[in-house]
Amino acid sequence: MDDKEEGFVSVVFIPTLDDSQADYEWMFRARESMLLQSVKVEFSFLFCQRISPAAVAFLGGLIRLAESKNIVVTVDWHTFTDEKVLKFLRHNGFANKFGGKSHGWDNHCIPYREDPVEDSNGVMDYLTDNWIGCGWLLVSEQLKNAIVGKMWEIYTNSFEHGLSPVGVFSCGHHFSGKNELALTVVDFGLGIAANVKEFLKSDPRSQMLTSSGCVEWALQKGNSTSNLKVARGLGLDLLRSFVTINEGSLELYSNNAYALMNKDGVVIKDLDVGFSGTIVQIKLKCDERLYRLKSEVPS
Repeated sequence: MDDKEEGFVSVVFIPTLDDSQADYEWMFRARESMLLQSVKVEFSFLFCQRISPAAVAFLGGLIRLAESKNIVVTVDWHTFTDEKVLKFLRHNGFANKFGGKSHGWDNHCIPYREDPVEDSNGVMDYLTDNWIGCGWLLVSEQLKNAIVGKMWEIYTNSFEHGLSPVGVFSCGHHFSGKNELALTVVDFGLGIAANVKEFLKSDPRSQMLTSSGCVEWALQKGNSTSNLKVARGLGLDLLRSFVTINEGSLELYSNNAYALMNKDGVVIKDLDVGFSGTIVQIKLKCDERLYRLKSEVPS
């Protein structure tokens, strides 16, 4: 008999999810098991003591991905044993999207956002008003606009190349105790490695590229899989330069690859567990310095 008629529900116990690689690998495994085994899934937060904005964006996208495959997903809002986690999901808008109560926006939250289709004006306003333009970081108007433009390229790359069936998901937070500003963008499309291999398929050597090799190729300035032949790579040059100066970080997960860019350089490696899609997370240090473009500095 159909599982829906039986009323069978598969419970997924969400653990504490910070920003460790083990946390991401748990999410990637959860994605695979959810999409393979069930028609009804319930998220329980019984064992969750903390949850990162990146995990919020990923789990929200995962729910929408499951729904697109006719899997019914619910959140049991009575399972929270840590009030801070519940408040976080209520304040950033996640709860309101998935059947929970909302307590209104908290001014340290960069709201959970879903973009099922490309919305340039909405995303630009989101990045300006809720992220880089909130006053947590001192940046000139020109640099702010440049950073927003480069972050928008991450979204448009997801729509142009990723072909995610459910769009793009975002969430962030201003951690006042750590003076840190974090923003994560997630899509569930093909992933960078898959795109690069398809683009380079006429070169037999490309099939030997690992996921990390594909990401390394995509990060090189001038390399692009765009049909528009725009030589922009992943468009991360300015962001990479900014996080280096700011002593922040830029992280990327795609297929089986992981990349970290910070003041110490670039690390790219293959992981044992991956997923079809891309996660980009930028963390910025909220200090007292004023950041400007070089062109704004008097010679």
